Amino acid sequence: MSIQNRQRLRDIDNTGFGPNSSVEGGRLINSDGSANLRKRGIPIWERTSVYHSLLRMKGSHFILGIFLFYTFINLIFAVIYFLTGVSHLTGTDGAHTTSEQFMEAFFFSSQTLTTVGYGHVAPSGMMTNSIASIESLVGILTFALVTGLIYGRFSRPRAYLLFSPSVLIAPFKEGRALMLRMATYKNNHLTDVEANVTLAMHEEENGKTVTKFYPLPLQFAKINSLALSWTIVHAIDEDSPLYHCRKEDVTDTKMEVIVNIKAFDDHFSNIVQQRTSYTHNQFVYGAKFLPMFEKAPDGDYTILELDKINLHELVKLPDAKTHHHKGNVEVNP
Repeated sequence: MSIQNRQRLRDIDNTGFGPNSSVEGGRLINSDGSANLRKRGIPIWERTSVYHSLLRMKGSHFILGIFLFYTFINLIFAVIYFLTGVSHLTGTDGAHTTSEQFMEAFFFSSQTLTTVGYGHVAPSGMMTNSIASIESLVGILTFALVTGLIYGRFSRPRAYLLFSPSVLIAPFKEGRALMLRMATYKNNHLTDVEANVTLAMHEEENGKTVTKFYPLPLQFAKINSLALSWTIVHAIDEDSPLYHCRKEDVTDTKMEVIVNIKAFDDHFSNIVQQRTSYTHNQFVYGAKFLPMFEKAPDGDYTILELDKINLHELVKLPDAKTHHHKGNVEVNP
């Protein structure tokens, strides 16, 4: 981008990120929408919300964490029963070796923790009964918490948006445009979908590299319904920070496109949000998206092929100096 054009544009400073490029580590926003930063200065248990972490972690990690926690609690109480004396657990007469006695204590612990109580093994004596009653209380509280977490994960509103891995510099009318594509990948229905796109660029200012943020006006910043896919288009005209931008400028300025999506989920009757970003190495210069939906063979419905969300072909771009006339772009409703 030329110096004159850069000076004419007004950058913004309300993104939550500072302009000091020397302290940035890689991209600003990860592809999953999380901020690319690590917090330090206070103990980890004070800067970490266990509840938020358990709600947001991957499903496989969550299930594994529950299994490990369950096993850990049973091991602790099994050791306590074993040290107290397996002889205080009636019904363990058949366990002769140390390993057999420990396993009897472990399985009795699991039956007590879950309040199953098969009755084959039972505590005897004040000490063992006290330990069993404490474990029963721990089990009730633990399973109540786990049930709440499972419900929270299951019922938490999410946008379930799938973004194209690439952002394209594509032909648009008589000029060019920056384009990215998105679609919902679940059977949820989003309405009143709003998009906000910001461009981050590293520029030289008074001999120092700073990060400037520019809002990218969109041909459509809001659509009524996201039933199929939506190609978000920013026309690169004389008012765009990408005007006269060459392919090498994308890398030289370490461009990052930050995308924020807000929509209304009519199943939850709630607002959902999702964001992502594209770094300079995700730009495809000179390409256009290909259709990702088609009519069913019998003509009764439309097929949306989500695996084609990034399907594009290379094309020749018009001259960067060609001026475009602002107009509307077709959006899949």
